[in-house]
Amino acid sequence: MSTRQPIVSVLGHVDHGKSTILDKIRGTNVVAREAGGITQHIGATEVPLETIYELCGDMAKGKSFSVPGLLFIDTPGHHSFITLRSRGGALADLAVLVIDVNQGIQPQTIESMKILKKYKTPFIIAANKIDLLEGWRAHKEQPFVLTVRNQPESTVAKLDQIIYDLVGKLYEYGIGADRFDKIEDFTKTVAIIPLSGKTGEGIPDLLLVLVGLAQRFLEDQLESEQEEAAEGTVLELKEEKGLGTTLDVIIYKGEIKKGDSVAISSTDPSKPIITKIKALLKPKPLDEIRDPTQRFDSVKTITAAAGIKIAAQNLETALAGGLIKVIRGDQEKVVEEIRKESEVNIELAADGIIAKADAIGSIEALAFEMKNAEMPIRTARIGKISKKDLVEAETATDPTHRIILAFNVDMTPEAQAELKDHDVTVLSNNVVYRLIEDYQVWKKKKKEEIEGQKRMEIIFPGKIKLLPNCVFRVSKPAIVGVRVLAGRIMSGQALIKSDGKMIGKIRSIQSGNQSQPVALMGQEVAISIDDVTVGRQLKVEDILYIDIPEGDARKLQKMDLRSDEVEVMQEVMQIKRKEEPFWAM
Repeated sequence: MSTRQPIVSVLGHVDHGKSTILDKIRGTNVVAREAGGITQHIGATEVPLETIYELCGDMAKGKSFSVPGLLFIDTPGHHSFITLRSRGGALADLAVLVIDVNQGIQPQTIESMKILKKYKTPFIIAANKIDLLEGWRAHKEQPFVLTVRNQPESTVAKLDQIIYDLVGKLYEYGIGADRFDKIEDFTKTVAIIPLSGKTGEGIPDLLLVLVGLAQRFLEDQLESEQEEAAEGTVLELKEEKGLGTTLDVIIYKGEIKKGDSVAISSTDPSKPIITKIKALLKPKPLDEIRDPTQRFDSVKTITAAAGIKIAAQNLETALAGGLIKVIRGDQEKVVEEIRKESEVNIELAADGIIAKADAIGSIEALAFEMKNAEMPIRTARIGKISKKDLVEAETATDPTHRIILAFNVDMTPEAQAELKDHDVTVLSNNVVYRLIEDYQVWKKKKKEEIEGQKRMEIIFPGKIKLLPNCVFRVSKPAIVGVRVLAGRIMSGQALIKSDGKMIGKIRSIQSGNQSQPVALMGQEVAISIDDVTVGRQLKVEDILYIDIPEGDARKLQKMDLRSDEVEVMQEVMQIKRKEEPFWAM
């Protein structure tokens, strides 16, 4: 048995400085080569213990650690580590949650905290960008405990207030935290480490706290039998010149060799890929698997924990976020393990929403939040939104289920071209809880739209009064001025008197010189009525009601009516039940 490197995931809100911190640790400039300076892909960087001693300087003197270093995973600001799983849970042993001290907690910070709590991953908080505080005097690469002593009192007071406010905000999310140099029990309190990814101040403190936590609390978890069959998580598929399709992989357990047969999760969960390793390529220490500055080393053997690139045949259908396992002994047993781990175990409903995501961990996280929000799931799939998804979503019985929630995935060109031809809405977001919120907003609007359509299809209650001095024509048709006392009236609707006698139908409604299809409570309009003569069947100041069909009355009793509509509905029912006692019951 030997102690492997702990896997440390770095996550947080976009542009809060995750990659900049890692750049400072490894002495690289990956962030400058990213589009817009924002991390677009998941990366992995190995930081050996010797480098940690060197970066920490006098702070590390007299300290001895058994962990061989740290393996950092850098996730895009829009991509939490839910996509990265090992068998049994989250891939990361530890996490660093980066928070910009000037911006505080942001949407993806909240998302990250929820995920960390769900997976019970120990984490610390890097309170980044202290160099931007007013009056801050930079002391490059110095530990925070030293640099803070050389700052103006007003700047220290400002930082103390920021940390105090941050501690308060974190408490609201159920997280007890404090500045790292004030903590007595790291098992009960999350450490906040003020630092600057730009100047390097506080980086030594960050590294020492991480190594110390791993050494003290994770030693048993980090023990690894070097010669056992390796297991790992697929980060990404990439096309490499001369190699074809390759996999970036984190090996979190055991040993993998060139020539080993491996089983890999596939986009078809029932058919894991079985292939043989042609090449193992390892980035040099402090280099970055995603965007290396130096050529990879071709190696024959790799032991956990490590970020590596694998070249092999038939990798085109490999699943990002899926598993890879070396086959030693019973091949079918290994394949069955991969198959089982690749299954998406989500409770489905006969009628529900279609959920799409980019990896197993993502779809499970989305499903978890949807279940908490009581949103039924009809289908949960990994991959881009396809034409099949559109067709399936359109067949949902409930109109509020004719929607596809997409986490971190795009549409296929075919689906994009046909979207306009389907009665389906697609909502995309790269923050899970925001996707849930977006759906709830959409659902509310959809219900209002459906309710509006129902109101147009069903004859709703309406009550009018003929106004004095407003008889414009006595008959053929009669044209009179009325006030809508309650509910609404529409062209084509029949009118009855309080004794139940039919008066005639509204031919048209006019306000000023403009025709309109509907008049609402409080409006005074002119209406034309067929088959009636004013002075005979109809008199000034008569009260008339819209004649409601019995079937519509039954539907109305189940709907959320306004108080004025309810009142008129009851009056109409009393009128009708004088002739038919069980009308609309």
